[in-house]
Amino acid sequence: MTDPSANTGGIATCSMTIMLNGESRALDVYPWTTLLDLLREQLDLTGTKKGCDHGQCGACTVLLNGKRINACLTLAIMHEDAELTTIEGLASDEALHPMQAAFVTHDAFQCGYCTPGQICSAVGMVAEGRAQSADEIREQMSGNLCRCGAYPNILAAIEAAMPETRNRVGVFESGAPSGGHDGVREVKP
Repeated sequence: MTDPSANTGGIATCSMTIMLNGESRALDVYPWTTLLDLLREQLDLTGTKKGCDHGQCGACTVLLNGKRINACLTLAIMHEDAELTTIEGLASDEALHPMQAAFVTHDAFQCGYCTPGQICSAVGMVAEGRAQSADEIREQMSGNLCRCGAYPNILAAIEAAMPETRNRVGVFESGAPSGGHDGVREVKP
């Protein structure tokens, strides 16, 4: 524990370590800090967006320990030694992840605000192996809203990137469906 701050009513921060986009990070966080606020406000990783801040829009979707999760709904301190992948961590060696490249190719965004959450969720969904048809993709992505209505292009991008993304992330053997993106799903980033 670190020294309490006068601005926090004497409550001290908690020390934790997290594997963030492949890099181990030692952090001091307040117990009430959400994973989303840690990313955006403390680590300056602003690719993950704060949309509704209630887990209803999917703009804050990240991959945590191989699961897609709404970062606004979980406290950072709960994830000591966890592995976290954000939109900033999907690309490798200056090359976009296949899903990122497909979103560009298929113009699967307009304002772009939902795009990081859409892409992280799509990568997670592909790894789950549940969505094989356009209808199944729509269902599995239903927790990620696009207020601009770019859904046809988002669907086209996901369909185009699925084969290469499957090869990159692997697919879970169970592949058992569990409905739309309503919380946490197992994936391999």
